[in-house]
Amino acid sequence: REREREKEFVVLFEMQRQVARARAGLQARGGQALRASSNAARRSLRSRYDNRPQQVKKFPVQRAAATEAPKVAEGTDAVGVNKTKPEGSKRFRQAQDVLASKGYVDRTSECAPLEALELLKDTATTKFTSAIEAHIRLNINPKYNDQQLRATVALPKGTGNEVKVAVLCDASKEAAAKEAGADFVGGEDLIEEIAGGMMDFDKLVATPDMMPKVAKLGRVLGPKGLMPNPKAGTVSPNVEEAVNALKAGAVEYRADKGGIVHLAFGKSSFSAEDLLENLSAIVSSIKANRPSGAKGIFWKNCYLTSTMGPSLKIKLDDLLSLKYGEDEA
Repeated sequence: REREREKEFVVLFEMQRQVARARAGLQARGGQALRASSNAARRSLRSRYDNRPQQVKKFPVQRAAATEAPKVAEGTDAVGVNKTKPEGSKRFRQAQDVLASKGYVDRTSECAPLEALELLKDTATTKFTSAIEAHIRLNINPKYNDQQLRATVALPKGTGNEVKVAVLCDASKEAAAKEAGADFVGGEDLIEEIAGGMMDFDKLVATPDMMPKVAKLGRVLGPKGLMPNPKAGTVSPNVEEAVNALKAGAVEYRADKGGIVHLAFGKSSFSAEDLLENLSAIVSSIKANRPSGAKGIFWKNCYLTSTMGPSLKIKLDDLLSLKYGEDEA
């Protein structure tokens, strides 16, 4: 009986192996057939794609051209599209041509401050009154505490913008704030309005005794840059002086992560002399607030530009020679 069982086991094993071989053969033949049919379909689709009349191919195909290649205009590709897109709009390119006619072909050409301001006024051709901006690169790394720059400068000729000021103070100082020209004045009631979403002001001034109550507005005012700060001159016991300074043209500036100060200091409607006076005040303020951790050459470069207009590089020697206020003495 044991021998019979062994024979049966051998027979069953051989049958299972034959079945497995048959299955493997069917799968192999099926795969080959599938690959053959897919290759045939791919060749058919490619032939129909190649024989399309008067159409531009998306992929290059190695075959002889049936007809003569169309003539391509100079400076364009096979489908007639310009290879290099010109920089800026038509108005921007016209402004660049004006600067090139004065000898300032590219951004590396240096210019004196007063001449640059006159050229910016000539090239400010937007439908609205353009702002004149200064972008000053300094040799600082603001990630270190002793190399951070944040201060306020009073522009002698103003900014050209109407500034709405809100004042948070006690009842004894509300009259003085209103006389100074504050647009919104109040205490806890104004704090509740701001917490409710009232943000119809550009600057917020607070007295030191109100700062603990203003702390709860940090999430509302912080992202918008409106939180009162002593460095910005918006925390002061003398609200009348703070409001007058903001209304007269006091602006806050700070260095960004790259150590660059971006600041608008007037409008294209200003005279070049007034803009130069504002620029002198900015230079004097940056000199006075130089961070203690700044080493070596402090000023790297400076560019002046108008809104949506080309920029001009300023000669650093001429820029640093500008003086304002006490520096003139």
